[in-house]
Amino acid sequence: MAPMKAMKAMKSSKATMTKTGLADAIATQHEMKKSEVAKILNTLATVATKEVKNAGKFTIPGLCMIKTRVKPATKAGKVMAFGKEMVVKAKPAKTVVKAFCVSALKKSI
Repeated sequence: MAPMKAMKAMKSSKATMTKTGLADAIATQHEMKKSEVAKILNTLATVATKEVKNAGKFTIPGLCMIKTRVKPATKAGKVMAFGKEMVVKAKPAKTVVKAFCVSALKKSI
């Protein structure tokens, strides 16, 4: 149980920035209306979704790369877990979306 306690200690007390907060920050920095910035963020999300669906990869320069990965199907069977033999159901293959931060962001933190 020690790893769980370590994970709880790492949680931040600060709230994460919301879409509205992000739109407000960008709008004040670039002297734009908040509604215009919100539309731009919606467009970015739409374009990113379409590109990931078609190409399987989308990069937001200087921030992150979004990729799709196909998880293979798993067979049904029996597995030993916690000293008991458990029956595992078969699962179909599925596509998973993953995000990786760009190395420039890793180096800046």
